[in-house]
Amino acid sequence: SSRLTNISVGLHDLERGLLSSLTTLPCCVFFCINVIMLFTLRSKSVFRETCRYILLYNLVLADTLQMAVSQILYMMFFCRITLPYPVCGILVMFANLTNEISPLTLVLMSLERYVAVCYPLRHATIITIRNTEVSIITIWIFCSLNILIRVLLLLEFPFEELQRLQLKRYVCNTFLMFLTPVSHEYDKAYTCFLFVSAFVGVTCSYVGVMLAARSASTDKASAGKARNTLLLHLVQLGFSLSSTVNNALLLLTSKTVSHRVSLLIQNALYVLLFILPRCLVPILVYNLCCQLKLLAVTAGAKIYP
Repeated sequence: SSRLTNISVGLHDLERGLLSSLTTLPCCVFFCINVIMLFTLRSKSVFRETCRYILLYNLVLADTLQMAVSQILYMMFFCRITLPYPVCGILVMFANLTNEISPLTLVLMSLERYVAVCYPLRHATIITIRNTEVSIITIWIFCSLNILIRVLLLLEFPFEELQRLQLKRYVCNTFLMFLTPVSHEYDKAYTCFLFVSAFVGVTCSYVGVMLAARSASTDKASAGKARNTLLLHLVQLGFSLSSTVNNALLLLTSKTVSHRVSLLIQNALYVLLFILPRCLVPILVYNLCCQLKLLAVTAGAKIYP
């Protein structure tokens, strides 16, 4: 009986190791790709001086930080590392901060494409490097204020009990930050406001570009590329919205299925909701780089017919 128990435990640990490897490997691959993109976007002046690439850098940076923190929390869970409550709180708050940057950056990128297609003559005066940098700083300040509010809501919790809090079951997630009912209600209200606003912004930009594409005075090729880019932003926003229900799905599955099945579902959700959305950014970069090369070729053909 003891030997069978040891074999069962060994097989269980082997299964956990394989699942961890299957999720960690693609995460590391795309993390390296994102780091290379960050270096590339800052290494050339054409990227540093173009507003859409400045916004793209902010998006890649937020996704990279989010991926790193998520992977750290994921590996701590699989390695069964317990954390003091304050340390878990810092990691979760930082993960929430970077997760909120992405949808707001997508809104700015969508608006930039809308202005470029619908108001091409005013694009250079509206979408400037200074305005872009101010917009990015505003996003980070807004999301940081939200984190500050979350921290202030935790002040209702009795601090004399905080030192005795130690995470159980090796799980460190957003739900552990809901120490009071007010924190939980605020999180639901803020998440709803954030993604509804982002969805409306991206959708309106997409509809505006679609309508402009039908106009005789609009460059059909430019409008078509902007439409495809905005469609990709909608998909990215959809994935970002899906990631907010990850903890709720994990809580539901943990109560309805066995631990082994719950573990498999957790790995699947992690890949689909956290890793896959970050795979779309390299596709976006490839699309933008192809457009940049096409513009360069077109300009050369005009100069040297």
